[in-house]
Amino acid sequence: MTEHGTNLQAIIDAINSGKIQDAKIVRVISDRAKAFGLQRARDADIPTACHSIKTFREQHPEVKDDNRLRKDYDIALVSLVLEDQPNLVICAGYMRILCPEFLDPLAKAGIPAINLHPALPNAFSGKDAIARAYKEFKDGHISKTGVMVHYVIAEVDAGEPIVIKELIIDKDETCAQLEERMHRLEWLAIVEGTLLAIKTLRPPKCLSRALLLPRALRFWELH
Repeated sequence: MTEHGTNLQAIIDAINSGKIQDAKIVRVISDRAKAFGLQRARDADIPTACHSIKTFREQHPEVKDDNRLRKDYDIALVSLVLEDQPNLVICAGYMRILCPEFLDPLAKAGIPAINLHPALPNAFSGKDAIARAYKEFKDGHISKTGVMVHYVIAEVDAGEPIVIKELIIDKDETCAQLEERMHRLEWLAIVEGTLLAIKTLRPPKCLSRALLLPRALRFWELH
């Protein structure tokens, strides 16, 4: 989602309007207590949780190795997710890389995870994708960018795409203007991607339950 939780809001609005039917967001999780996405969730009477890497580190001073800490953090995160028994996990701006300690238990439980990324497949994986695309455009290497929703795998932003939306870059626009247009495209893509992911759930559910991992107050990084 965007800095202000607008991707999350797009999904909430789509559910409330009936565009996404027979679905319920069972929890919104952020790594930052002040994330505005959490407030949006609370305003919509959706349960929330904060899973902060900083707090987790303070609670486990015995773990000195950062890699071990990160794995333990993801183990705790997936345990939190599985408690709600969702049918689908939506990473609506989650910027941290989800490690196998998170993804493997999710896969074992038969729960897919999807992610929104502001770039086309095989282009600008990872952070700062919009700014990097804009620089490549100014350097004359590309004429378009876009957004995609894809299934989450261990390799960053490399899972099977569900939705791809292209955007021609205007030669006169600034990076900030491109970013604003990209965000508007994201709102459409995250709703379409959620709809398609729900339709592919097997076995069919009478009620699809989604658990969102949104970007925290800044654009977050699921930390």
